[in-house]
Amino acid sequence: MRDLNLFIKRLIDFFGSGIGLILISPLLIISAILIKLTMPGPLFFKQKRVGKNGIKFNILKFRTMKVDREAEKNLDFTKDKERITPVGKFLRRTKIDELPQLINVFKGDMSLVGPRPTIQQQVDNYTKFQLQRLNMRPGMTGLAQVNGNITLPWEQRIEYDVEYILNFSIILDFKILLKTVAIVIMGEGKFKKEKSTS
Repeated sequence: MRDLNLFIKRLIDFFGSGIGLILISPLLIISAILIKLTMPGPLFFKQKRVGKNGIKFNILKFRTMKVDREAEKNLDFTKDKERITPVGKFLRRTKIDELPQLINVFKGDMSLVGPRPTIQQQVDNYTKFQLQRLNMRPGMTGLAQVNGNITLPWEQRIEYDVEYILNFSIILDFKILLKTVAIVIMGEGKFKKEKSTS
C-alpha cells in the first residue's frame, strides 16, 4: 500500500508541478524581469542540497540578494540582511522566491510535500533517528513548515519530518498543502493566531 501511495505521490508531483509552472508562468516572468532590472548577476540562486538517500542536487530559488560569491562559497550568512534587495524582500515575504523549486519537483529531485532539503554539513551531524529524514524526497513544504517552521528548534523540526515520513499518506499531503496555502495567503503569524483561537 505504501509503494502505491508513493507512486501516486510522484504522479501528483509530476503533473502538479508541470501544470503549476504553466499557470504561474506570467508571475515567474514578471519576477525574473524585476530581478534582472534591480540586480546584476544570475537569475537563480543555486545551492547543493541533500536529497533522498543522500543524493545531492542543485536547489533553485529566485535570487533575492546581491551577489557575494565569497560569502556564498563559505556559507557565510552574517551579511545576508544587508545583501537583500527591496525586490528580494518582497519575493521572500510572499514566498515567490521558492517557486522555481517546482522545476526541482518536476525533475524528481524534490516533492511538493516532504522534509525541507538541507546542506551536507547538517546531515553530517544527524543521529541515526534523524537520518530517516533522507528516506523520502525533500519537499517545497512539509509538516514542520505548517507547525511553526523557523520558530521551532531545529531538533523539533526534524522530529516533525520523521513523523511525516513514518505516517505518510496522500491525504496527509493534501492537508499540508492546504495549510501551506492558508499560511501564504494569511501570513504565518495571523494563521497561528486564527488556529489558536479556533
